[in-house]
Amino acid sequence: MPRPILATVHTQAFIHNLAAVRAHAGDARIWAVVKANAYGHGIERVFNGLRGADGFALLDLNEAQRVRQLGWRGPVLLLEGVFELRDLELCSRLNLWHTVHCEQQIDMLAAHKTYEPHRVFLKMNSGMNRLGFKPAQYRSAWTRLNALPQVDEISLMTHFSDADGPAGVAAQVAAFTAVTRDLPGERTLGNSAATLRHPEALIGSDWVRPGIAMYGSAPDYPQSTAQGWGLQPSMTLAARIIAVQELQTGDAVGYGSNFVADGPMRIGVVACGYADGYPRICPTGTPVLIDGVRSRTVGRVSMDMIAVDLSPTPAAVPGSEVTLWGRAANGVVLPIDEVAAKAGTVGYELMCALAQRVPAIVAD
Repeated sequence: MPRPILATVHTQAFIHNLAAVRAHAGDARIWAVVKANAYGHGIERVFNGLRGADGFALLDLNEAQRVRQLGWRGPVLLLEGVFELRDLELCSRLNLWHTVHCEQQIDMLAAHKTYEPHRVFLKMNSGMNRLGFKPAQYRSAWTRLNALPQVDEISLMTHFSDADGPAGVAAQVAAFTAVTRDLPGERTLGNSAATLRHPEALIGSDWVRPGIAMYGSAPDYPQSTAQGWGLQPSMTLAARIIAVQELQTGDAVGYGSNFVADGPMRIGVVACGYADGYPRICPTGTPVLIDGVRSRTVGRVSMDMIAVDLSPTPAAVPGSEVTLWGRAANGVVLPIDEVAAKAGTVGYELMCALAQRVPAIVAD
């Protein structure tokens, strides 16, 4: 019998979340961002749920090949562009659109021998200070690209650093607009937070690039919740209780004995630990659902096991379901953002950290 832990990827949640994002995106087309193996879900597992998008955006050529092998014939965008000259050959063969964010990538295009010119997305560094040409250099980069026979259409893009916070996007939109106002080409600006929180700033944008919202996590938690944005969890991580312990006053639990019972209590030992991707840093009190009833962890997370408080569920026994995040069998949802917040991180990291040893299935 396999170890009783399972990740479930919910196709209908992707369909629902895509529709929710469209409701905020106006006339803009949608890139479904599936980088990092679809945020840990598996590109092959999310494809049917996201094939209603207008394109797929990702990072590397292997991911692009997998999307093409699934039968996708629409746009595919490499968000970081190419890393060496020979990558452009595969871009030509697979008809990939790709980002240009530095002079070296323009040099590669200039040296590339191709019969089919490339569709490129010229990235502006409007304040994020990761990738892209600063506003003062942007037009000269555009002019250089526009002169290359290897380049067909040039689209214009930037990325927001503070769309999820009080600084907002106005300053970056202004910087982008000032430089690109009279340049031809489609525009793509908005990530999940900008699309949901600042749709008015994206008027005239041809594409938006939602990532985390597609996966049912709030990009601005705890200011907003996934439920508040009308999003559904795309992944459930659930395991089973494999043992029950009866504690007396003063009994300790787990490594370091950092949880001590202040009275008689029952705890369940769950077949999930940090080797499965559950954060070791989660403290006592991190929420779980036991048979769909809200409870908490107690003691340290170990490699293969977590202890949970059975006080709210006195009928729980070995075999009872424990939902670590996502949707329990009775429909109750434990948002991944709540668990991530207890670990001092974000839902993105928990999704991406799901371990390979955890079996995963696709369901509605």
